[in-house]
Amino acid sequence: MRVGLVRRGYSSSGGAESFLLLLADGLAAAGHSPVLFTGDGWPAHRWPHGDPVRIADGSPMAFANHLQRSDPWKRCEFLLSLERVWKCDCYRAGDGVHRVWLVRRAPHEPWWRVAARAMNPKHRQILRLETSLFREGGARKIIANSHMVKDEIHRVYSTDPASIAVVHNGLDPGAFAPDPTDRREAARRHWGLDAGNIAVLFTGSGWERKGLAFALQAVAALRIPDVRLLVAGRGNTAKFRRRADESRTRFLGVVDDMPSLYAAADLFVLPTLYDPFSNASLEAAARGLPVITTRFNGFHEIIEPGVHGEVIDNPADIDALAKAIERWLDPEKREAARPAIAERAVNFTIERNVRESLAAVGIGP
Repeated sequence: MRVGLVRRGYSSSGGAESFLLLLADGLAAAGHSPVLFTGDGWPAHRWPHGDPVRIADGSPMAFANHLQRSDPWKRCEFLLSLERVWKCDCYRAGDGVHRVWLVRRAPHEPWWRVAARAMNPKHRQILRLETSLFREGGARKIIANSHMVKDEIHRVYSTDPASIAVVHNGLDPGAFAPDPTDRREAARRHWGLDAGNIAVLFTGSGWERKGLAFALQAVAALRIPDVRLLVAGRGNTAKFRRRADESRTRFLGVVDDMPSLYAAADLFVLPTLYDPFSNASLEAAARGLPVITTRFNGFHEIIEPGVHGEVIDNPADIDALAKAIERWLDPEKREAARPAIAERAVNFTIERNVRESLAAVGIGP
């Protein structure tokens, strides 16, 4: 069977791209022919399954329109899309529900920004495509990466739950294996941590959505002075530096050697406003780090509070967030929990994700 795979853009470090390449390998190994539909950004040498089919880009709706006009079913029998498009046989909702995200962020923004966003053509296009997929039957099958997202799709768009399969994200099982003690000590020296420092790691792009402001406030409220907040990723550093306790916070920018940073950290915090399923949380847990996050992160479904970290109801509840962090400041508690945390996370491999995704859409050998 020729199976079409749709991905609009390309990032060399993107999780969606890694998933798509492994999915294509899995399809090829099962005797199928994967066909990539993408924009101009995907390098031809990064797709070993024939020439990609190039679709004119420009905006979410422009891509969807050009894909529709190209009649992708002339080149494949089954179309699986990672992008919001008009129609496909299966849509993988890795970005969650855009309408829910807009509602979730509104209370934390000034009124004029909320109003401007409502008039923004990009958001209106995404919502229209989302409606086509979820409410108007554009996607015959949907794969959500958390039960949270499945419930949102059903609640907001009245989509039949039977058409939505849940397949949690997965990681390369070898990429984030726990480090030996000497590697951890070297990593801590590299990142300028003293022996008594407790390193709380926050990482990701889109700091407003990820809840960096809440993490900064919670760390500032802690009574233990040795806590250090390490902030990695891309964001408005100047804006958030003004809110930070400079003696406790370090902005590291984009970090290429994330395994070293995970090795140096003691716990991971992501007080996110909305995350369908945070890969960074899974990466941290695979390192044995307790994960403090919110119920708005689909990742929370796979951990048990008090055993693998903590889950708070409201990311803006700074007192609750600070207390959640405090519960994991005891080094003996963290060390005792490391094996159980890592064991829980390493079961969620990308190979498992691919296998369950293919099973969900009924594609096998």
